[in-house]
Amino acid sequence: MQFEVIATCNTTRARVCRMELAHGVTMLPTFMPVATQAAIKGLTAEQVESLGITLILNNTYHLNLRPGIKTLDEVGGAHNFQGWNRNLLTDSGGFQLVSLSKFTKITEDGALFASPFTGEPTMLTPEESISIQHCIGADIIMQLDDVVSSLTVGPRVAEAMERSVRWLDRCIEQHERSGRCDRQNLFAIVQGGLDAGLRDRCLQAMIARKDRVAGYAIGGLSGGEEKDIFWRIIKQCAEQLPADRPRYAMGVGFAEDLLVCVALGVDMADCVFPTRTARFGVALTFKGPLNLRLRKHAESIEPIDEDCPCSTCSSRMSRAMLHHIVTIETAGAHAVTQHNLVFQAQVMGRARDAITEGRFPDYLRTFFENYFGNQGYPEWCVNAFRSVGVDLLEGKDLPLIPGSDAKWEYSDAA
Repeated sequence: MQFEVIATCNTTRARVCRMELAHGVTMLPTFMPVATQAAIKGLTAEQVESLGITLILNNTYHLNLRPGIKTLDEVGGAHNFQGWNRNLLTDSGGFQLVSLSKFTKITEDGALFASPFTGEPTMLTPEESISIQHCIGADIIMQLDDVVSSLTVGPRVAEAMERSVRWLDRCIEQHERSGRCDRQNLFAIVQGGLDAGLRDRCLQAMIARKDRVAGYAIGGLSGGEEKDIFWRIIKQCAEQLPADRPRYAMGVGFAEDLLVCVALGVDMADCVFPTRTARFGVALTFKGPLNLRLRKHAESIEPIDEDCPCSTCSSRMSRAMLHHIVTIETAGAHAVTQHNLVFQAQVMGRARDAITEGRFPDYLRTFFENYFGNQGYPEWCVNAFRSVGVDLLEGKDLPLIPGSDAKWEYSDAA
């Protein structure tokens, strides 16, 4: 990996970086679409690349089950298997310790899974996770970590954090033995739940291993915790992580969340949100999400967004057409998925441009003004931006919206 900080914001902690991996350059900050089982649902790899996306995510646990390492070995890795020519990151399988917890038993050796498909037991150790990721051939590979729900409290949180540090050492050893450090890059994952003290302990331990890892992820969040706690943990971690390593916030996908993370110093994020919400008929726009299932869109001949360069909008597929087919015909899901991925890319691309041109605080103010209008801004966002010198409410008389809910178009009256 070649990693270079190109520009920094004079007000916030936002930055623009150039990350060169074996399959090309990815400019940061960026959003990574999730292709869990080696496919973005509804799109071909060629379509995804045509959207300007240069980095996607596959999942180690799922690819190990299906198609399996033998098949991936035979085709020369996941890039060839899915026809993807750009950069690839693999999650280690740690998240499945939470999402498939009823199938899982955690020991010091690793995680004993029962396959959700066949019930067959599978032991995923730190060493095995790294070996599987070597076979997958991802440009960025993640350590296996002991993940607990972000709402977990008590001694289990400290146990998981400490085990994640020990498992990192085992992952490092396995990776260094492989001879692949020149083309696959291992990231550590900071754990510790919502406990600031545990996060500090984990940060200290993992930063001490800086010379043996290529980057860092902030894990264990986006699991239902209050957003006012979420951003404080992100800020705490981003402030301490080394400036010469990429910083990755795992599981972050709402536009406002992405911009908060960028302002706090995060470079990368991933989430199923934009693709999953597309399949439910919701299009993401700079004026807020559009629920295309609502009757209010049934006679609209406008595209989702007049200014969007995606093929759905540039071909002027109407909201009425999408209302007619979305959630019914697969073509509707495909069309909205392409649009939503371009929206995510534009949010981050415009952030990069604004940081480079020295106007990132103005970009934030403009984005929130257009996205939320006069209904008020989420209080947690206002607090987060104020912590890095940006007051969204400067010169405005708007209410603060408490809580953690994202903006949504719930009804035809909205």
